[in-house]
Amino acid sequence: EINDSEGHPSSSHHTLKGTSKWATSLENLLEDPEGVKRFREFLKKEFSEENVLFWLACEEFKKTQGKKQMQEKAKEIYMTFLSSKASSQVNVEGQSRLNETILETPHPLMFQKLQDQIFNLMKYDSYSRFLKSDIFLNHKKSEEQEENSPEAQTAAKRASRIYNT
Repeated sequence: EINDSEGHPSSSHHTLKGTSKWATSLENLLEDPEGVKRFREFLKKEFSEENVLFWLACEEFKKTQGKKQMQEKAKEIYMTFLSSKASSQVNVEGQSRLNETILETPHPLMFQKLQDQIFNLMKYDSYSRFLKSDIFLNHKKSEEQEENSPEAQTAAKRASRIYNT
């Protein structure tokens, strides 16, 4: 087994990571903390950061245990993103139908329909613009420069240089 400079097995088929993985799907982007950070940065410039913040809040909400915590978190999500007085209101259809009475009996998937709407809005709108944005392209470029730096060369490359001199 051949290892690279960090001692990890070196293989010719690396798994996608970073910008390459983000470019394959919005789901992959949202699974990567660095991807979320860059996407938020982009959405902030487009004045639509609340979309990804709402989506993330809903993901977090699904993991919430205990009725009291769920009620508190549900109310927080409602007041922050869904109420007519919300500070970071998201634009979803049927928003008015979700009234405050539902907050008394919360369940993990209570925001699912709205979360799906926002996900689709991001997927078919902002995500494609993000992939063309300076934020994404500059990050991709710096990743590629890191990969091509001397430190990133694999043991195999170093070995071939040694034997091909």
